Amino acid sequence: MLEALKEKVLKANLDLVKNRLVLFTWGNVSEIDRETGLVVIKPSGVEYDGMTAQDMVVVDLNGKVVEGDLRPSSDTPTHIEFYKAFPDIGGVTHTHSTFATAWAQAGRAIPFYGTTHADYFYGDIPCARSLTKEEIEGEYEKNTGLAIIEKFKNDNIKPLEVPGVLIKSHGVFAFGKDGANSVYNATVIEEVAKMAFLTEHINPQVQRADQFMMDKHYMRKHGKNAYYGQTKKK
Repeated sequence: MLEALKEKVLKANLDLVKNRLVLFTWGNVSEIDRETGLVVIKPSGVEYDGMTAQDMVVVDLNGKVVEGDLRPSSDTPTHIEFYKAFPDIGGVTHTHSTFATAWAQAGRAIPFYGTTHADYFYGDIPCARSLTKEEIEGEYEKNTGLAIIEKFKNDNIKPLEVPGVLIKSHGVFAFGKDGANSVYNATVIEEVAKMAFLTEHINPQVQRADQFMMDKHYMRKHGKNAYYGQTKKK
């Protein structure tokens, strides 16, 4: 079942290691097949070395395992809430990458300081609130997803315009059109987080860059009249 998708999700998970976003088992990637409503996700606590496509777990949008001999990632309920709330996304990545997680632990959004940020994120990379004691002691992973969705809806953030988020005291989630794209965005988040950290240390009085600069750089890559890159041949 979904054999090609399992291969894609395996590669996306291995790219977390390749891109130096994870240590040990500190991350996971999933991708949804919108036709069937089924999600393929990394198994829980399994080392990346030696992991195969057949180790990937297929679950439905209720979190029920449809296929697989291993338990799905413990973050599966978080991923599911994103797929239910954001029909445009096709992939989700979760990491505890160093610099981005440091911003999350500080409870700070990553501010827009330059064009690298604007090439990928049309706004600051937000930080969702801490979970309450009741939320943590209840359905913790589901409530993590709900807190992030609350942040996006309250601030009118579109997940494909700002395809990533921090959650206070936790880590990073990134979104994409598929699993591979979500890993790409998670990688950019880590680099932007590093740049922002260094920027504030070089100039503690630095101000957020101008909105017109963000408009220009984001729209030239993603806008209706985008001109960055090459035109695909028909």
